Amino acid sequence: MTTIGVEEEYLLLDPVTGLPVPQADKVRAAAGVGRLVADQEVQYELLQAQVEVATPVCTTLEEVGGHLLRLRHAVGGAAEEHGCRIGVCGTPPVRHGRPIAVTDQARYRAMVAQAPQLVAEQLVNGTHVHVGVPDREAGVQVLNRIRHWLPTLTAMAANSPLWDGHDTGFASWRTVIFSRWPVSGMPPAFRDVDDHDRRVERLLEAGLITDVGQLYWQARLSSRYPTVEVRCPDVQLRADEAVMLAAIIRALVETALAEANAGVPAPDCDQELLQGAMWHAARHGLGDTLVDPGGTLHRAGDVLYQLLRHVSLALDASGDARQVTSLVHRLLQDGTGADRQRAALAHGGLRAVTDLVSAQSTMP
Repeated sequence: MTTIGVEEEYLLLDPVTGLPVPQADKVRAAAGVGRLVADQEVQYELLQAQVEVATPVCTTLEEVGGHLLRLRHAVGGAAEEHGCRIGVCGTPPVRHGRPIAVTDQARYRAMVAQAPQLVAEQLVNGTHVHVGVPDREAGVQVLNRIRHWLPTLTAMAANSPLWDGHDTGFASWRTVIFSRWPVSGMPPAFRDVDDHDRRVERLLEAGLITDVGQLYWQARLSSRYPTVEVRCPDVQLRADEAVMLAAIIRALVETALAEANAGVPAPDCDQELLQGAMWHAARHGLGDTLVDPGGTLHRAGDVLYQLLRHVSLALDASGDARQVTSLVHRLLQDGTGADRQRAALAHGGLRAVTDLVSAQSTMP
């Protein structure tokens, strides 16, 4: 079975004001004390009001869900010891007027020099799903075959409607914030791995990026692991929602590998259409229409069912079909994280949103 791993980014929030607090060093250190958490499982992030966790390599959804809950409990307990809570939201509901301290690492200091205002506003948190591929050439073929589904995944995962205490009108404001970096948004199509590497090398030589970690495409080849890394989802309110996305992304990768092996041509997708489809998904989430892979607007629910049909063989082969279908039905009934944040804001204001994004973090 194809391997899978998940990274999640969390905010550290003041439990009363909901403001981000710069306690990452302390929380990260405390998370490993007596909580059965390995050092590499809780990692640094750009800003000191964020922490990142990474599951071990997994083969089943049960493993993924178990590790995410374990890590959420560990980081949440460590945060409480230092007077804060973790927030599982793509953007903070409210922010300080002054910048949050940057983690003291050379790479992050270089980013501040490159784009200080972008760094100051980079309080965004995602779910990154790694799926194993046989080699880098296969990984490029996968990227070419999944890129037209990335807007649908973004809409499903939308969980960042608020910024500076107000509703942005976007379901995933995180997607908009990330799109401002030089190399970001929808990944381009590549002829092969040599074409990919040549184009990345030109970006490095031009000084537009300082390292391959600044390839902020919504899906990319991992520079550290033999995986394709899908980065478009916001961090999820509940662990089982992250598991659902991980299962669908793995099924997309497996379907793409099967098509490549069968000689099925990659879809011919216009870059500008994909970019517009991503903007539309970030704007509306599942609350309106989505652009399907053929470039046509349909009801969001219809496009989700089209996605499930596309990956049905892979979901059946892994034994994940029943669980994923149930979670997708629940998503359509209960709404995205963005929908639930907006409902909390309407009923109880910003304090209710802070309570929501903290309380949901350790739900199964």
